[in-house]
Amino acid sequence: MAFLALGELVVWLTGVPIPSSIIGMLLLTAALHYKIVRLRWVDTLASFLVHNLGFFFVPAGVGLIASLGLVSNELIPIVGASVGSTIIIIAVTGQTHQLVRKAMGHRRHAKKNETSNDNILEK
Repeated sequence: MAFLALGELVVWLTGVPIPSSIIGMLLLTAALHYKIVRLRWVDTLASFLVHNLGFFFVPAGVGLIASLGLVSNELIPIVGASVGSTIIIIAVTGQTHQLVRKAMGHRRHAKKNETSNDNILEK
């Protein structure tokens, strides 16, 4: 909650168009990385929240059912946007994965050549 409050403070002070919850998560990540916050301090609560994640979708589901008339009027654009964005996400993720694997392969290959060149020079 403290990092969410810090995120709210950052948004209020700077007016950045980023949700305060995202800023709070970034601040928490930085605090964990720099060991300002210990992992064991947040581990138990984080595990509880992940195991009960489905519970947090109940209010969104109730809101969706309450707005069913509005949703049914716009069903085709909603489904189209969902399918289109899913296809784009899969394509971008696949391309990114291939680029990273290729880059890592080049790095591994260069390191392997460097090691074998060192072995040749030693002989």
